[in-house]
Amino acid sequence: MPRQAAPLPAPPPERGEMAEVVEADAEAEDQEERWARLLPELLSDVVRRVEASGCERWPARKDVVSCACVCRRWREAAVAVVRPPAESGKITFPSSLKQPGPRELPMQCFIKRNKKNSTFLLYLGFTNWKFLMAARRFRRGPHTEYIISLDAEDLSQGSNAYMGKLRSDFWGTNFKIYDSKPPYDGAKASSSRSSRRFGSRRISPQVSAGNYEVGQVSYKYNLLKSRGPRRMYCSLECPSAQETWENSLKTKFRRPIGPTTLRNKAPRWHEHLQCWCLNFHGRVTVASVKNFQLVASADPSDPAGTVDEETVLLQFGKVDDDMFTMDYRQPLSAFQAFAISLSSFGTKLACE
Repeated sequence: MPRQAAPLPAPPPERGEMAEVVEADAEAEDQEERWARLLPELLSDVVRRVEASGCERWPARKDVVSCACVCRRWREAAVAVVRPPAESGKITFPSSLKQPGPRELPMQCFIKRNKKNSTFLLYLGFTNWKFLMAARRFRRGPHTEYIISLDAEDLSQGSNAYMGKLRSDFWGTNFKIYDSKPPYDGAKASSSRSSRRFGSRRISPQVSAGNYEVGQVSYKYNLLKSRGPRRMYCSLECPSAQETWENSLKTKFRRPIGPTTLRNKAPRWHEHLQCWCLNFHGRVTVASVKNFQLVASADPSDPAGTVDEETVLLQFGKVDDDMFTMDYRQPLSAFQAFAISLSSFGTKLACE
């Protein structure tokens, strides 16, 4: 049988075509330089007008993000104009997810669970859904891990969208929260096997080379077991809202003075309903052992008792079979609140 000749390679572009490509690239660069050459005052005024033009909620708020995507100078102007969640009560950029929420009114979110593929999707609001983060549960030997990502389709530690993870012990009662980025200057990455395996991959210079421990969540033994409320304690590294905002502007970021400790708010026994109850102010409608409210824990070294033990900093509860609300406020960020809420899923062998 005669041998077929190999297909000839495509001829190189003519000199005219090459010139057109070069001219197109040069025109695009020139166009970007034109946008970047705008006077700083004019640039800030443009972004400020876009911010004030009814972009209070998503999806209209994507216009503000579009301004930040033009070039580096536009991004700097947008970050300078748009205030952090603690001041504005708005989530605009991905960095906002790791900044403390507002102090007065909580940021209202909800979590949608998919039992088939063990995924959890976090959304902002309840009417106009705005996707924020996703997590997937993995079983790694005696441990369970929840990988948290900005991309619901790419839930791996090797992704550019990787945000961090939650890792539990065998009993499902003690959890550690890891951030993909160092929380402060000089922070050391975890030396666990999974972190070393992740750090050895040559993926992208934009991906952090390790996981940085930023918090712990623990569930204590309950004498009533599943018939009573869970006892929770959290210890988190929560820097001030101003410091996290300065960190997004590429300035120095100091280590927090000490950890923030939280505990679950004790429910009361309702004689008529014959169950333990908490006031979720209409945000939770289904009774579940997973429901909880977290408040600041009293500091034994503070005899004056200056800690506010009544204000709920994070509440999580069930509203449907696979729907849960999650409301958080300062000093917690959306990332921290999501990680703590994920710890509530699953059976606590030592507590129930």
